[in-house]
Amino acid sequence: MPKWMTIIFACYLSLTVLDLQAQTVEDVIAKYEAAMGGREKLATLKSVHIEGVAVMQNGNEVTTVVNKVSGALMRTDVNFGMGSFSMLVTDKNGFSSNPRNGGKFEPMSEEIVKALQPELDLAGPLVNYAAKGHKAELLGKETIDGKETYKIKLTLNNGNDITYYIDATSYYVVREQKKGMGRRGGGAPAAPAGDNMQTIDYADYQKTPEGFIFPMSVKRGGMGGSMLVEKLEVNQPVDPKLYKAE
Repeated sequence: MPKWMTIIFACYLSLTVLDLQAQTVEDVIAKYEAAMGGREKLATLKSVHIEGVAVMQNGNEVTTVVNKVSGALMRTDVNFGMGSFSMLVTDKNGFSSNPRNGGKFEPMSEEIVKALQPELDLAGPLVNYAAKGHKAELLGKETIDGKETYKIKLTLNNGNDITYYIDATSYYVVREQKKGMGRRGGGAPAAPAGDNMQTIDYADYQKTPEGFIFPMSVKRGGMGGSMLVEKLEVNQPVDPKLYKAE
């Protein structure tokens, strides 16, 4: 390598190291929290209702309805035309149904229920992560779809970990990866998957009338097209029937 190229490369590495030193994991997460409205605002998020539509690789249209209640409930109902899947998780137990078992709800294992508990955190595990018993590590930078991102590994208090890719300009999460928990095909409920890596891409962040910010496009790796959010409501009453495995 010519000497001048060696010098340029060395300078590039030095600038990269200085940038990472300047931006600590605390700095990046603080800017992420601010971009999402701040801790105080996010703490007022008590319930979420989402309805979305996606077109799968085979051309089938899939509708998804998600209902969440802070610390208490996550229910996902997926309909792909020829059948449906449902997943119900509370702070105490979990159930799932699919066409293969006749649509009947069956209990989830304790392992899966434990792994899915972070889904009940409506603000997200990154927000005020240390107080929740999670640990964060800044792994450097990575380019995702042409965007420079900060790569943060969050080790949850249940032992699982999530890797976040945070846009270095907007400080929104553009990608999330979870190791060890996957999803069955067709939008089925989560299942143990060993070293399988689940990738979720987020885009088109918008602010609700109440001032909360959500991605309106969500794409799960290998699942076909993105789910486009058609309806989103926050802090509305939740039907008690949603807590029932039926």
